[in-house]
Amino acid sequence: MPDSVYRIGDHGPAVAQIRDHLARLGLLAGEPDERRGTALVEASFDPDVQQAVRAFQQQRGLIADGVVGTATWRCLDDARWQLGDRVLRYGTHHMQTGDDVGALQRRLHELGFDPGRIDAIFGPDTEHALREFQRNVGIPADGLCGPVTFKALDRLARTVVGGTPHLIREAQRMHAAGPGLAGKVIVIDPGHGGSDRGVQVNALNEADLVADLAARIEGRLGAVGAIAFLTRGNAGDDVAPATEAERAAFANEVDADLLLSLHIDAHHSAKAHGVASFYYGTSGPKGVHSAVGERFAGLLQDEVVERTQLLDARTDAKSWEILQRTRMPAVRLDVGYLTHPGDAARLVEPTFRDGVAEAVLVALQKLYQPIDAADLHGTADLRDHARLTPSA
Repeated sequence: MPDSVYRIGDHGPAVAQIRDHLARLGLLAGEPDERRGTALVEASFDPDVQQAVRAFQQQRGLIADGVVGTATWRCLDDARWQLGDRVLRYGTHHMQTGDDVGALQRRLHELGFDPGRIDAIFGPDTEHALREFQRNVGIPADGLCGPVTFKALDRLARTVVGGTPHLIREAQRMHAAGPGLAGKVIVIDPGHGGSDRGVQVNALNEADLVADLAARIEGRLGAVGAIAFLTRGNAGDDVAPATEAERAAFANEVDADLLLSLHIDAHHSAKAHGVASFYYGTSGPKGVHSAVGERFAGLLQDEVVERTQLLDARTDAKSWEILQRTRMPAVRLDVGYLTHPGDAARLVEPTFRDGVAEAVLVALQKLYQPIDAADLHGTADLRDHARLTPSA
């Protein structure tokens, strides 16, 4: 996977590969580009490619900017695999990803075997579900999805109708966790950290502000009996995970019930402002999403807007790594724009950050209550906790 960024006007072999992937997906006119030599060097990232990239990004829950960076390249590479193209297996150090893995997970779900969230990542849950399927159909339970397993999958018709199994299972797991926040493990991920200070405007930087916000949320969660973990500290020289995948791995290792990633946005226009929440999901006929993540994002968005009066920039589904690679529901909160004078002035106020922290707590309390209890509003404090938590 190249580290470079490719955009309109670029040429070369990597651009030829981008064109080839887009053509295979039916997003770019013409046959897939199998040329070699000079033609590869001359392959152009033209307006048609830019438009195709934007269409692909919209389908995959990415920022639709028409630029191929690391995230878009990763998704393009995943999209080239169809179920049956290669043998699928679980690797402890490098887990396979791709549309073929997602198709296998969907097929297993439909047949009644639970590979966990449909995230197109061949992890241990997918291997376990595959072995169970193999045992049930009488083929070697080796955890490898090869020709014999492909044939067994093809022989069996869809057996689940009238619902989406993976969404039902996600809701069941949350119900099994029980009501209330006491004992729940919540990972709070302050974005950036270490030498990466995120958005910087004048003397303000994103990393410090979200670290302070995370600490305020951590304190409130502790007061109601939840177990909160931070992915990093709040010092200017703190050690931070290098990638979103590492942050997701941390949440998986502590077996969290939920992950909340905190960010502050920026834009080239000083007029852009507001708060937005994001959960895992993709669009299209084979699109999937986290139902619990979507619900928490909606609750969080409502509470933050109500308490802060920030512009409601709504919720949206994205396939960012930190949302995709967590085995639990995950939400990213982008609270304001440092490039907007009004948002920036509010973000530096401790009372404003207290309001956001209270909004997070109440949204979490509502998430772990029955749907008919989710219309409760008010400032989050211990009285709220008593009112929202059933008596023993």
